[in-house]
Amino acid sequence: MNTQSELNKASLFQNLELLASQVVEGFISGIHKSPFHGFSAEFAEHKIYNSGESTKHIDWKLYAKTDKLYTKKYEEETNLRCHMILDNSASMYYPEVEKLGIDNLNKIGFSVLAIAALMNVLKKQRDAVGLSVYASSYQNYYTEKGSERHHQMLLARLNEICKDANPSKETKTYTYLHEIAENIKRRSLVFLFTDMFQSTLDNKALFDALRHLKHNKHQVVLFHVLDKQTELNFDFENTPKRFVDVETGEHIDLYADTVKKNYESKLHTAIEELKLKCSQYKIRYVNVDVASDFSKVINTFLVEKHKF
Repeated sequence: MNTQSELNKASLFQNLELLASQVVEGFISGIHKSPFHGFSAEFAEHKIYNSGESTKHIDWKLYAKTDKLYTKKYEEETNLRCHMILDNSASMYYPEVEKLGIDNLNKIGFSVLAIAALMNVLKKQRDAVGLSVYASSYQNYYTEKGSERHHQMLLARLNEICKDANPSKETKTYTYLHEIAENIKRRSLVFLFTDMFQSTLDNKALFDALRHLKHNKHQVVLFHVLDKQTELNFDFENTPKRFVDVETGEHIDLYADTVKKNYESKLHTAIEELKLKCSQYKIRYVNVDVASDFSKVINTFLVEKHKF
């Protein structure tokens, strides 16, 4: 959905790695307000003690501060494999943004920065991360690794995505999720960032593809990325507007208020069906608004990591 006939060229993040670091540092500085009070700026070097483990690596000083048991985490440990999946189709470049910034994001910008922030955390914890990017084709697949060279390669690819002036006009989520699922060989924590808008809607094929992601006992989180103000609430001035489907090129001229109620009803129904299927397949569904901060994404990561 777009109120203009063309998408503006999105700008590169000036320093994606620095912005990702700022997102994580901002999360840590406000962590006393979150359910993860036991974590601190040291959380990257510790893991929660599990009953039955050896007690020789327990950090007793941290226990005195937090009243919770943590063990020190060493460089050679790689406890987690995480694979990021990014929908890179044209609808993800909505809304139009002249210059991407932490307070000025479209769906692709939010998703890229969220992935970069999670990569920052994974890097600190010496965990392995991989990336798949798809739209009308399976554009990229990077297996899970933890090296600095690999980290920089993924950052470069993510930053490159943001400047795409001609994103793919099709989305074939269910086609490429099957291929991605087959490529992730070892049990991983899988994060999918998508707005769930499809070129052609086939709910059965889509839900079968989501279920396929669960094979090999992967733990899957679907981040449903939307612009809440316009895409969920359909909040537009009630003046004549042209709405353009950025993937098909089809358009319609109308007053927003004439379709607002029907639009919201249909979208609500579609989202509830998606939530239900995710629940049935034991996939965690998380809705995220591009105008929000990244605490929901990082909180979700922390919860899922400790369930892994």
